[in-house]
Amino acid sequence: MEIKNSYNFQNTIQTVFPDTIASEIGLEEGDQLLSINGQKIKDVIDYRFLIHDEQIELEIEKKSGEIIIFDIEKDYDEDLGLDFSNPLIDHAKSCSNHCVFCFIDQLPKNLRSTLYFKDDDSRLSFLQGNFITLTNMSQDEINRMIQYRISPVNVSIHTTNPSLRKKMLRHPDAGNVLETLKRFHEANLEINGQIVLIPEMNDGEELERTMEDLYNLYPTLQSVAIVPVGLTRHRKNLFPLRDFTEDELLRTINQVEKMQKKCLESIGTRLFFLSDEFYLKAKKSLPQEEDYEGYPQIENGVGMTRSFLEEIDQALEKSKDYLNKKITGKSLKIAFATSTLSKETMLKIKEKLERDIPNLSIDVYPVENNFFGRSVNVSGLLTGHDLLDQLKGIEADAIMLPRNMFREDMLITLDDQTDESLSKQLEQEIYLGSWDGFKFINELEKVIDNE
Repeated sequence: MEIKNSYNFQNTIQTVFPDTIASEIGLEEGDQLLSINGQKIKDVIDYRFLIHDEQIELEIEKKSGEIIIFDIEKDYDEDLGLDFSNPLIDHAKSCSNHCVFCFIDQLPKNLRSTLYFKDDDSRLSFLQGNFITLTNMSQDEINRMIQYRISPVNVSIHTTNPSLRKKMLRHPDAGNVLETLKRFHEANLEINGQIVLIPEMNDGEELERTMEDLYNLYPTLQSVAIVPVGLTRHRKNLFPLRDFTEDELLRTINQVEKMQKKCLESIGTRLFFLSDEFYLKAKKSLPQEEDYEGYPQIENGVGMTRSFLEEIDQALEKSKDYLNKKITGKSLKIAFATSTLSKETMLKIKEKLERDIPNLSIDVYPVENNFFGRSVNVSGLLTGHDLLDQLKGIEADAIMLPRNMFREDMLITLDDQTDESLSKQLEQEIYLGSWDGFKFINELEKVIDNE
């Protein structure tokens, strides 16, 4: 251990986990990580890469200002046991694009400031699964991803046509995405892709070209989600776009399913997956569970509905005897609030539950999204005010709301309504139904236990 002169380089330690190297050598909350093996830590990628060495020299500035160097011997994959006040150990990179379909540009004014931040940071892709466009990355940063073998890389591709991608992202460097993907492919980095599909722009022949180009990147390209553009009513002075017609949705489904068949026969995977919205809006039956191949893009809304239905069946089979026992001798009426897109799905859940639990009565209330516009029809974008306007005065013993209309880290809606405030205004007990079938049935058990 050696003491050196202090210099100012802030990587603040927030948590020191017990029974780890960091706790054993006496690191504390508020200490600063300065360097590893003499290299200053630019961000979490440097940190994750450098701590893999079996022998490391850790330079720490204590809260007192004292600089201490620790010589550490460890197993190759052994973690130090630290968390930082900023998970990136750096500022998040904001988006430098001006995409014609950007959802944030379509938000109304006076929402929480955090909702307007556009991130486009490769480190968040690695840490949190965010999708990035690659347009704000220098060649040095791309080289570092390859050197450090940062994988998976989640890329918002949209099209492989260089001129069209420049038009869609409105960025001069947007046209080289295929070239960069090929570099990742050659370096054997795992890639997941996303395509936001816009009628009369990157669909049809352009989508065919994109799928053919990406098909050639398998197996490093693991999956591609295709989602329809989302449009709100707040598009004043923005690029003119429109929703898909039902016929266009059906044509796209047929086009992608044809490509899936080719991929399945030649490389053993469907590779391209349509989000549920295509099927639900087109009023076409969802693919079967096995067609989603383990749901690699469920966070993009690909297979979420099918997974939910399958989980409900499994969870209900285990719980129906308990639920029937708890509800014996009484009747219970529950209101399910949902988005307009999920109406038919929740009606199927209602049918299953009322069949297996005869004393349970359910009403389904699809909530129109007047805040963003009625073409925005997913539950994650419902607001408290729309819900209050449309559910006030309903008769029920309890109301189940979609859990995903609230922020994950706190129970607050996009328009700053809490679950407690909604409960008071509706004068009803509120429960939150997750888009996970097992958690949904667990929540239903709470309703029945408490009523």
